[in-house]
Order: sequence, then structure tokens, then C-alpha cells
Amino acid sequence: MTKPLEFIKPKNKNAKEVNWKISERTRAIVSYYAEYCEYTEEEVVDEFLQRNLLKDDQFIEWVKALRNNKRMLKAIGIEENE
Repeated sequence: MTKPLEFIKPKNKNAKEVNWKISERTRAIVSYYAEYCEYTEEEVVDEFLQRNLLKDDQFIEWVKALRNNKRMLKAIGIEENE
């Protein structure tokens, strides 16, 4: 039995430049990790944050408890009834 095709997904949707300061150690970790997995540093940070921050149940509950949170829920890709 053959596996279904896996299509290539776009790398950056609506990417915007940010200007933050991070520690030298964090910068080195991101740089080496990007080299290891053959992604750019920006891709590593984007992928890591998207895959992990929404697993923080306390953060999700905090967002859901806010008044007028519909825009925030939509922005982070969470349905209001989840």
C-alpha cells in the first residue's frame, strides 16, 4: 500500500521583521541548531515557538479568560470553543 503524497508547505506566511535582544548564549544555540538542521536562524526560532508555546496550557487558559479575546484567539489559531 502506498503512502499519500506530502505536499511542500510554504515556509513563511506573512513574515515580519522583529527587533529583539537575546543573550549571546541563546544566539549561539540558535545558530548552531540552524546549522545542524539546515534551516535559517529565523526558521528555527519561528518553528520552535509555533510548535511549543501553544502547548503551554496555562498560557492558553489565560488567553481564553481574557475579555475581548476573539482577535487574539484568531491570531494564534485557536478556536474559541476548544
